[in-house]
Amino acid sequence: QLQLVESGGGLVQPGGSLRLSCAASGFSLDVYAIGWFRQAPGKEREGVSCISRRGGMSNYADSGKGRFTISRDNTKNTVYLQMNSLKPEDTAVYYCAARYAYCSVREADFGSWGQGTQVTVSS
Repeated sequence: QLQLVESGGGLVQPGGSLRLSCAASGFSLDVYAIGWFRQAPGKEREGVSCISRRGGMSNYADSGKGRFTISRDNTKNTVYLQMNSLKPEDTAVYYCAARYAYCSVREADFGSWGQGTQVTVSS
């Protein structure tokens, strides 16, 4: 059974950094593209970033370009989201999700989801 577990969230001041991790168990991560999504209070869930199976390709939503970096270590079955220069508007629950083979911009294309980790950016 596919299982994804996010970690690394927390409370950080504006301008600070966090690194989120998405650890997979029950399957080998290297056949899946992994996406990061987030949902802020009162808003719909939105895509943040996605990385291809072997990490050769990645994409970012405009909100995170230049500040967020997605990476993966398939030997550790883990995907990371490094978030720098955090802003209050980055406050949200962050989720990782797996899609077989390729990234997609459609949330519905991702079949396995983690439980989410809370990121709060506040002074």
